[in-house]
Amino acid sequence: MQFTRTSLAIFGSTGSIGKSTLDVVSRNAEAFNVEVLAANTDVETLWQQVQTYRPAYAAMADSASAAELEQRVKAASLGVRVLAGPESLVELAALDTVDAVMAAIVGAAGLPSALAAAQAGKRLLLANKESLVVAGELLMNTVRDSGATLLPIDSEHNAVFQCWPHAQPKGRDTVRRILLTASGGPFREWSSEQMQKVTPAQAVAHPNWSMGAKISVDSATMMNKGLEVIEACWLFDCPESAVEVVVHPQSTVHSMVEYCDGSVLAELGHADMRTPIAHALAWPDRIDAGVSAFDITKIAQLEFYPPDEIRFPCLRLAREAAQAGGGAAAALNAANEIAVELFLQERVGFNDIASLVDAVLTAKSWSTEAHGSLEELLSIDSEARAFAREQAVLLT
Repeated sequence: MQFTRTSLAIFGSTGSIGKSTLDVVSRNAEAFNVEVLAANTDVETLWQQVQTYRPAYAAMADSASAAELEQRVKAASLGVRVLAGPESLVELAALDTVDAVMAAIVGAAGLPSALAAAQAGKRLLLANKESLVVAGELLMNTVRDSGATLLPIDSEHNAVFQCWPHAQPKGRDTVRRILLTASGGPFREWSSEQMQKVTPAQAVAHPNWSMGAKISVDSATMMNKGLEVIEACWLFDCPESAVEVVVHPQSTVHSMVEYCDGSVLAELGHADMRTPIAHALAWPDRIDAGVSAFDITKIAQLEFYPPDEIRFPCLRLAREAAQAGGGAAAALNAANEIAVELFLQERVGFNDIASLVDAVLTAKSWSTEAHGSLEELLSIDSEARAFAREQAVLLT
């Protein structure tokens, strides 16, 4: 199969999504060129990637890390331009030499560069769900107005995308509901009392997927699934009530779309992020992802059951934020990021994550907050973070 070579910028290249993306790229070197690599502060890993892929640009989150990387680049005479700071990602996302941007920076920190890629009309491969949670209307309007292409990387939303009626004349009108599957995380059978004593090490040990600490904790609280409900609403232009979550411990069915005639289309496969990454990189074509063949005869059983929003209140809180609209989802996300950060630092308990998010959401009517611009959204984000930290002090 012949491809026009695609030039990539990979933001978050040292994380799990970034590494999986580079693995897929390596298997399809004739189809892709790595133009930009960007990471947080992991100089050693990014340096190894720079030596392997020889990008034109490399960026790091702070000047100290960038200076260390630049020293290595100069010593090796690689000719890679090294940049520093979040603002550099906005610049790199809009480069004429970049065709597609893999947006894999975790949290609201990934929003400005994702928005910049959309404004520049790029193919935006969105692994940063928080961008849509915080700025769904702004980002989707930007994609539409600029002619950009947005392809979801989350396994659930990519599965929905693959089952979606893109070519049907009535399209969205034929869909009855979206069913997002959830593994249930490591504590799906634990009681609320047991979860009071959960440690960070237990929370990041996801049973099926290999993910970073923050996303793993979100999966354990089921906030990740709540954020995905909001994300799905924006991606597929549907109300919150049309997105249902079903717990599926095997993580074999990645999500489903139910149609008005009763048909349910599902996307199945191994729990390997290289599959949705390869799909989005090559869409509408297909490429090798390095994923082994799927033997459905070896599946003993497939379980599906409704989530327990009493033991996992974060899912309920996310739905309430989606229903409220306005700046509520941005406040939800900000509060959750702070709560997870404090939990990983062992400054609050596992069940305190939901309590902190609830406290922030009920502190004021976020639904009435202005949210038409990036500046306004970041202001809501900052205010919610500050309030979450204040509330956390009361718990210690």
